Amino acid sequence: MDKQALRRYFQFFLVVLAAGAIYPVVYLRTNYQETILEVFGMSLQQLNTIYSILGLVFVVGYIPSGILSDKFSAKKLLAVSLAGTAIGGFWFAQVPQFSYVAVIFAIWGFFSVFTFWSSHLKLVKLLTKKEEEGRFFGILDGGRGVIEAVLASVAVFIFSRVLGGSLDLVDKREALVAVIYMYSFVLAASAVAVWFFVEEDAKKEETVVRDETEKFHFTDIPKLLKNKFLFLHGAILFLGYAVFWTVYYIGGFLQSNLGVDPVTVGTVTVVILWMRPVGGFVGGYFADKIGKTTTIAISLGGAAVALTLTAILPTTLAHGVFFATVIALGIFLYAIRGTYWSILGDDGFSVAMMGSAIGAISFIGYLPDIILPQFNSFLFNTFGDNGGYNAYFLSSAVFAVVGIVFAIIYGRIHRQEQQLEEKKAA
Repeated sequence: MDKQALRRYFQFFLVVLAAGAIYPVVYLRTNYQETILEVFGMSLQQLNTIYSILGLVFVVGYIPSGILSDKFSAKKLLAVSLAGTAIGGFWFAQVPQFSYVAVIFAIWGFFSVFTFWSSHLKLVKLLTKKEEEGRFFGILDGGRGVIEAVLASVAVFIFSRVLGGSLDLVDKREALVAVIYMYSFVLAASAVAVWFFVEEDAKKEETVVRDETEKFHFTDIPKLLKNKFLFLHGAILFLGYAVFWTVYYIGGFLQSNLGVDPVTVGTVTVVILWMRPVGGFVGGYFADKIGKTTTIAISLGGAAVALTLTAILPTTLAHGVFFATVIALGIFLYAIRGTYWSILGDDGFSVAMMGSAIGAISFIGYLPDIILPQFNSFLFNTFGDNGGYNAYFLSSAVFAVVGIVFAIIYGRIHRQEQQLEEKKAA
């Protein structure tokens, strides 16, 4: 392997590291929800409100993030994103009052989507050769999962070592702060590495032939919106992502409904994180073997079954039964996440429209970031703390069933259009 290839792979690794490091501190509730509520003195409804603010910033940022990455250095945007998120983490570690926590989450939303989302995808695109695109983007998602799982494993080790067997609030605060600092230092180090070791976009674009006809023009927007697959894909992404959101509530369910101790909860949720490369790889394999929409539908079906079992099984059963159920759920959730973008190539968008199409589909598909926190607040206010988790999991199972319907519709329409094109060609 020549030096140029090694340099390219190392830069790609840094982008994967950035993608894996930037979100765990933002979604720390996945492993430590109950501890966060205790340490910060917040209610679950307040935490949901904060995530609604985060989701709003996310959704607003998806489309302009593409424009920003085309106008400024994607490498520098990536480094700034990591540094900005790290600064928010260091502030969060000071355990400020609720109003400041809301500001921190808004900052995280800005730096983890507006300046980050399109720039990190663009860097991967620039680092790949045509024949490597599928592999590199697959490794991006799976590798990000590995990074998240490794960091979460380190976090659980730190949390358990600092907390010991104590249930004292002061010790919980110290343990949580140590975890937040760990994530923040990794972000800061990643920002420095990206700044110094990732090449400027211009150097990667030297071999790209620029053609004015391959550029996006605002006059193409009506054509973009006339593509029915944009809305079908957006619906599949919306429902798949809504189901995936349950991963953020598994830890809270185990601790609140089953009375599992915080360290064990952290361990189980880390195991679930390790299911990301498993679910992504298995989902990708079957997508190539039996069809993309078929794989999405099966993954949604598996998630629906696992969610229903988790909600209706009596809590008097051994904890191991629930651990097995939620770990299986994790495999299906990450299979959904690893495959719902795989149908992008079937949407029929030209290269010139691809970036704008991704932004539009993301805008539709990630609306759950805004809707679900408030929806969950309604459920928890209506059914109580324990009943709220059960109601949410059952509601998500319904979302999964609706998602299956849209996946089937997408697959049938796509096959019909393929048959028509084949007849015309004949």
